[in-house]
This record gives sequence, structure tokens and C-alpha cells, in this order.
Amino acid sequence: MSLPVTVTFMLADWIVKGLANGSLERVGGVIREVVSKQVVTWLRDIPNNSPIQNNSSNNLLNLMFSGVNLVASGANAAVTGKGLANVNERLGGLEQTNLGNLAVSGGNLVATVANAALTGKGLADVNGRLGGIENQLQELGQNLQLTQGILHVTTATSIFNLGVSVMGFALIAQRLKELEQRLQEAQELLIKINRKIDLSFYANFRAAIELAINAFTMTKPENRRSSALQAINRFLEAEHIYTEFTDIEIEQQSQIADEYLLTLSLAYLAETRCYLELEEHETALRRFQEGSRVIRSRIQKYVDILLTSNPAAYLQPHLKGQTDLKRLTRIYQWIDTNLDENDVFEMHRENLFRIAQDHNKWIESLPQAILSRVEVQGGWLGPNSNDLKREADKRLPQMLEVMESMIETNCRFESYQTEIQAISQLGISFHEWLKLSPSSETKPEGAELMFIIPSTPLQI
Repeated sequence: MSLPVTVTFMLADWIVKGLANGSLERVGGVIREVVSKQVVTWLRDIPNNSPIQNNSSNNLLNLMFSGVNLVASGANAAVTGKGLANVNERLGGLEQTNLGNLAVSGGNLVATVANAALTGKGLADVNGRLGGIENQLQELGQNLQLTQGILHVTTATSIFNLGVSVMGFALIAQRLKELEQRLQEAQELLIKINRKIDLSFYANFRAAIELAINAFTMTKPENRRSSALQAINRFLEAEHIYTEFTDIEIEQQSQIADEYLLTLSLAYLAETRCYLELEEHETALRRFQEGSRVIRSRIQKYVDILLTSNPAAYLQPHLKGQTDLKRLTRIYQWIDTNLDENDVFEMHRENLFRIAQDHNKWIESLPQAILSRVEVQGGWLGPNSNDLKREADKRLPQMLEVMESMIETNCRFESYQTEIQAISQLGISFHEWLKLSPSSETKPEGAELMFIIPSTPLQI
């Protein structure tokens, strides 16, 4: 069956231009039109153990020429007569190349005629054509740098991968283990402030994941479904437990609220993944939507805590190069898409003077999520306000990253819904969606993403 999508390792030129001019945007694992919100591309991570063959073919996002001489085989040659004709012929071939599939870093184009002894009209013609090609490549390189900034997703900090198809039960179990270890490491601090946490529920969550893994390796459909439903019930239990834990930690403005929030996100994902494996798309979508409401509201509360009583603290002069207005604006735009940098600056114009004139009030209001007094060494009488501020200032760049990470995780979770809706609109099964891969391309060396492009943008 011919599917109404194109799967490729190369991002189409028109999508690159759309990202560069702002008509397209990346939200989680999708690229969509800013105005209509129609989805034009899904991004999918390529697992490390992917069977897709490696190759070193040209690719816009996955291949960079760093300081490489693009056409240099004739460098330092004395070209006359037939040699000049050969150069022109090769330049003609280069001009026919699809420049959209070349990514150039370094901006140096060393041609076949570099340092060649050429004269007359031939030299002018070759130089002119070389200049045109170099301009095209430089323009492409600039677009590439901009696009990579927009699509800098493979290293974006998030507990989720870009596509729900990549978030299998084994990966969920791995992420869960990482969260449990982080909580264990936090126990030393929690003991100092007379706090105890119960990690026993993580064992129950892990057991539910193992039950789900076993369920979908069974051959008999009735056994598979029965075991999957048992796993779903345990994931539902985990959702209730970690919703309560999350609410308690947010109320106390604690340093482990984000760990419970992420664990709650994994519980919803594990449940919906079961429904997807059973091809129960409508139920999976409904549970994703419910999870999004629960998770987003709590992430927003947590972000509000980390913004502190005076968010202008993130714009203090000594944090230059570590935090900036653009990053802070992105945080606010997640809360309210109508805000721009000027709006955010105006919101905090007076706050900047307040924190400069008297930082004690801000220090006294800091939540434990950022800083607890027991963490800061001071004199015989304990840390003073200057000690606390110095430590708080060190942590602000980290807190900004935490907010960015939580928002990115939320965006990816919400974008998973578009995959399920696309499956329904395209009339394919979840397992067919899982198997999508470029049919006529080999995987470029170092490639980390695939792009799933529908024949027409989808309104989702």
C-alpha cells in the first residue's frame, strides 16, 4: 500500500526556508505552520540500534563540510586550452547539483582553478561562475546555521524522545531508573531538612513496565490483550500516586517536584503506549489529552516557582553569557504565545532596579526548589544574605535550563497526540507508523533524525 507520506533523511528546502523566515515552527516533535497550525513534518529520532544502513551521502542536517575544499582536485594547476574547457564543464556539473542537499561550514570554496594561471575571458567567466556558486553556498550555510538553531533538538534536554514511536517500554524503563537514581541522590539533602520520601512505588512502576513488555511478546491475541490491560491498571495506579506526590512537592516548592512531575509523565506515556500497541487509537488519544491537561497545569505551577518572586533576577548583568532575554522570553511565550521580547522586558523593567537596590527581599522569598539555607555554608551564625545570594546566582542558569527542559518535555508529550491523529487521518495502523523509514535513501553517517512529511499539511 502506498502511504501518503514521504520519509526522508533530508529536510525539504521549503521547510528550511519556512523555519528561517518564521512561517514554520518546531513544537516538540513536529514542524507546523505558525498561522494555521497545520503539521508539515514529524521528526523522529533514529535509535542507536536502528537497522537503517549507514552511508556518507550528502544531507542537509546530518552532513557538514568543515574546512573541506569542495572542488579542489585541480588546485594549483596551470589550466589552459582544453584544461579551461574541462573546468567549465565541471563547473556546469556543479551548478546542476541540488544545493539544497549540501551543507557547508567554514564558508571557503576552493575551486578546481584555485591558484591557476588563467587569463582573458576564460578567467573572468570562471571567476564569475565560481562567485555565483560561492554566494549560493554561503547563503545556504547561513540558512543551515539558522535552521540548526531552530532544530537543535537531538541534544535538547528532555526525558522524552521526539516521537512516541521511539518511546518504547524499554526506553521508558530506562528513563524511570534515571529518575529514581536522582531521587536517591537527593535524599541526603532531604534528610537535612527532615524530609523523607518513599521510593517503593518505583518498584511497582517498574513491575508494570515488565508486565507490559511481556504482554506484547505473547503470540496469542487474547493473552496479549489480557496482560496489557493488567499493565494499564497498574499504570493508572501510578498516575494517581504520582499526581498526589507531585502536588505535595509543588505545594512545598521542593527540589524534587520536577522528578515526580517527570515520573507522572512517564506513567501517562506507558499507559497510552499500551493502547497504541493494541491499536486502540481513540482511547490512546483521549488518555494523551487527559495527561496533557494534568501535566501542563503542574509544569506551569513549577515554572512559576522557578521564575521566583522577581524573574528579573535571570537578567542580572553578571549572568551575561549564561542567561538572556531571548531565553526568558521563550519561557513566557510557552505560558502566553502573544508575548514578545519587548513585552517581557517591559514586565520586568522596574524589577531590574528593585533587585539591584535591595536583594534581601528576593533572597528571603526564594523557594527551596532553588535554594535551601542548609545547603549554604556561612560563618558561626550561618549564611548571611550575601552568602545566599552568591549561591542563588550560581544556580539561576541551571534553573533556567530546568524550566526549558520541563517545557520541552511537555511540548514533546503534547506533540505525541499529533502522531495518533495523523495515523487516523492517514488510515494506517500504529505498527505501520512504527515501520516508516526512507525507502530509497541510505542513512548518512551521523544522522540522528528522520523526517515524515505528509503529501499535504494536516490540520490536527
